[in-house]
Amino acid sequence: LLGQILDQWFESEPLKATLATDAVIGAMASPHTPGSGYVLLHHVMGELEGRRGAWGYVAGGMGALSQAIACAAAAQGAHIFAEKAVCHVLLGRDGRAQGVALQDGTEVRSKLVLSNASPQITFLELTPQEQLPKDFIQRIRQVDTRSPVTKINVAVDRLPSFLAAPNARDGQPLPHHQCSIHLNCEGTHLLHQAFTEATHGHPSSRPMIELCIPSVLDPGLAPQGCHVVSLFTQYTPFKLAGGQPWDEHARNAYADTVFDCIEAYAPGFKASVIGRDILTPPDLERIFGLPGGNIFHGGMSLDQLYFARPAPSYSGYRSPVPGLYLCGSGAHPGGGVMGAAGRNAARVALEDFRRL
Repeated sequence: LLGQILDQWFESEPLKATLATDAVIGAMASPHTPGSGYVLLHHVMGELEGRRGAWGYVAGGMGALSQAIACAAAAQGAHIFAEKAVCHVLLGRDGRAQGVALQDGTEVRSKLVLSNASPQITFLELTPQEQLPKDFIQRIRQVDTRSPVTKINVAVDRLPSFLAAPNARDGQPLPHHQCSIHLNCEGTHLLHQAFTEATHGHPSSRPMIELCIPSVLDPGLAPQGCHVVSLFTQYTPFKLAGGQPWDEHARNAYADTVFDCIEAYAPGFKASVIGRDILTPPDLERIFGLPGGNIFHGGMSLDQLYFARPAPSYSGYRSPVPGLYLCGSGAHPGGGVMGAAGRNAARVALEDFRRL
């Protein structure tokens, strides 16, 4: 249990709760859920520019990372087609993947197909079901994709000023504006309470909030004097209690709760808001293809990791369809902006390609 690990090393409850957020981030779990300690490990393993466990902002926003990967691929001769939805994977008479068919009817032939879509989309929507073992299909259907995340993007006309560390008179960013700010994390019991509410179908009344202001480090993201604020919040259920829909009223009611919480820490925040974009778990699924809204394409619980990700006997990036590989977050080692699944899958696919 994460709680036991933190109790061994720390005494301060606010510090333990703040560290605990990385053990439940993106997970429908509480700090008291067995296996939550691994999720914390997952988020602090690795390094950034030589600093172990460090994280960073991408200059230009997260889309700039995709553009950098695209430029590197194009430099090696790759052809990239955007806004071209895939309809299904093409299979030959021998059952091998032979490319993909696009929704506009175009067929793209290839000897190998790598999918960084979720296992659910890859195998339940894009692959002919008769080509997959029934027990494999059942396993993919049973993957726990519950997600507690509602992402809120906010535009503000001034920098938030927190009671704990008020802004200077010149309004210039301070050190705490340049890192991740955790709110409603004074104690692990608060995280557990927020989790419990969501398990009963109710958005948390005091949500866990991770607040970042990327425009402080990357001024090009907002006009001068203004800022963009990224709110990663938990816990919100995919399905609301009583079958209530995640309509505009429900979205705004939850966002108002989040903003009321921020206002208590930084008076004047609500008055500074110019606009907001609210993405609930169903929105994240619909827009980004994240099953259940899960940023990891499936829970990072111990029964869905290592040799069992996405299914036993298929953790090595190969699928039941020869020539079809999984290279996204649903493959080992799971989610996070680190590229490990893609790199590993590429090596496996290259090995098979050389045999062909």
